[in-house]
Amino acid sequence: MTTFVQFHLLTAYPPSNPNRDDAGRPKQALVGGAPRLRLSSQSIKRALRESDYFQQGLEGHVGTRTKRIAEEIEKELIDGGADAQDARDAAKSVATAFSKMEAKKDTKSPQRMTTLAFVSPDEWVLARELAAAIVAGEDSPKEKDLQKRVLRRADGAVDVAMFGRMLAGAVDFNRDAAVQVSHAITTHKAVAEEDYFTAVDDLNKREEDAGAGHLGAHGFGSGVYYLYACVNVDLLIENLDGDVELAARGLDALARALATATPKGKQNSHAHHPRADYVRCEVGTSQPRDLTGAFYTPVPQADALPLSVEMLEQRVVNLDRAYGLDALDTVRMLVGNSGTLDEIAAHAAGAATRG
Repeated sequence: MTTFVQFHLLTAYPPSNPNRDDAGRPKQALVGGAPRLRLSSQSIKRALRESDYFQQGLEGHVGTRTKRIAEEIEKELIDGGADAQDARDAAKSVATAFSKMEAKKDTKSPQRMTTLAFVSPDEWVLARELAAAIVAGEDSPKEKDLQKRVLRRADGAVDVAMFGRMLAGAVDFNRDAAVQVSHAITTHKAVAEEDYFTAVDDLNKREEDAGAGHLGAHGFGSGVYYLYACVNVDLLIENLDGDVELAARGLDALARALATATPKGKQNSHAHHPRADYVRCEVGTSQPRDLTGAFYTPVPQADALPLSVEMLEQRVVNLDRAYGLDALDTVRMLVGNSGTLDEIAAHAAGAATRG
């Protein structure tokens, strides 16, 4: 049976705007008929990937999402002494394994792909080696052979294994995401507010002009957010080519990053660096279930954090009773009460070796 690790987190954010919509305001959602503030799944996953737990703790096992594969390889080949046109042709040929290339009107503009590709460290090495071989005189492989030379269905890129990827032109090398991350929503009613601000011109003499040098406004909001994440541990190990130890390291990093990483929108303006107040980590083979239903009736804002914890844990009891579920192997952390992040991370990592 498939093993799942499920995380449930409650995090109190100060006035901030970590994830903006197209108008620059905090993203929102309507849940249970009540307005909530929201952090998108995409913004959270990027924050996880950019966290120190991933970038340093998993160094050498983190992928790159980019359109600039050809551009980078071309520069490296030229820096290594290759003819400029040969380098350009070889880099373009190799990059087409990941995506179609943008049409260019001239031969000097940067070579970029039409879509972002999530590239593992191993695939970068293979792409560089093949490009160098083509410059040295090897024929460029045709489409299917090219993909087999460069792309991998499984390797040591933890974030690619976790969050998956889609390659429209090489579907055999797509990877199903082993980690699902929800949109985080406030557990209570919350709406975006507007901050009107001015900036003063330091050289502006009051006797000449008492007005501000700049006027502006931007949105912000605050609240307690509920976030849910689910890991298919078996698929994670499969995506990592069977490397159980690396999967355990990845789960450790994920647990720590979920509790501490945040989208960085307007961070200089608000200095939001929240840490989760509550983390529940569940391991088991039961069908996953999120606990958003605990908050369809919004909790009162005045006691949002303690009531959110209470409602979430009561939701667990109610679901387990109604569905006759076996209790999951659970570790919890509540700041100021019980548990530690080290215990949460160790519990998550241990799921990879339960086999």
